[in-house]
Amino acid sequence: MIFVDSHSHIFDKDFDLDRADVIKKAAALGIKYHILPNIDSTYSDRVLDTTNAFKDSCFPLIGLHPTSVSNSYEAELAHVDQMLLTNKYYGIGEIGIDLYWDKTYLELQKIAFRYQLKLAKKLGLPVVIHSRNSFDEIFEIVDQENDSTLKGVFHAFTGTDEQYQHIIGYGGFKVGIGGIVTYKNSGLDKVVANMDISQILLETDSPYLTPVPKRGQRNESQYLIYIANKISEILGIPLEDVARITTKNSLELFNIKE
Repeated sequence: MIFVDSHSHIFDKDFDLDRADVIKKAAALGIKYHILPNIDSTYSDRVLDTTNAFKDSCFPLIGLHPTSVSNSYEAELAHVDQMLLTNKYYGIGEIGIDLYWDKTYLELQKIAFRYQLKLAKKLGLPVVIHSRNSFDEIFEIVDQENDSTLKGVFHAFTGTDEQYQHIIGYGGFKVGIGGIVTYKNSGLDKVVANMDISQILLETDSPYLTPVPKRGQRNESQYLIYIANKISEILGIPLEDVARITTKNSLELFNIKE
């Protein structure tokens, strides 16, 4: 079985001492590919250094994370534009709106989000959307920008059935399911029960959102297997099918040739 960790911060400093070992452990379980979302200009070199060191398994994205949006957002977006001229990227992300930590820059977050959606459409790249406490604001913009050229994934999905249906209704979007689906009181398992496996990507968001039974530890790509097993259990389909279909979903979305 081959798996894709469709959202991993393996470039983070938390992995500076054992990055190669973490990737090796994941590969031993079939987790062969890792999609690396950028945060802002302070992380761009880390993302590229990691993908250059692990060319066969790590694939970089470029984008401005909503929690990094401030009054300097224009310079950050210019950095995204510049990086796209000189490096190969597989998507724009992670981008979006975050109203959990701080609402100060909501209007600027909206501007940055819309700009990056338009950029992705222009370049024919998928987007990775961060939507923490912000589905209404995200939907308002995507409803306006959606067309046949827009595609991507709503990363770390924790929404309702209705919100899932709204996303799938766009036509080009899938949802990323991570460790939260294993949390006893999250309620996400009940929403996943009504999902189609063809619309799901697996992700860890490592080093965050560690799944049960490893919760409390640093998250790693090898723990994707717990998420895959949980989805297999919820949907009542073999683990092999979860691996095959979610891997196909990820590779096709990010245009990665196996």
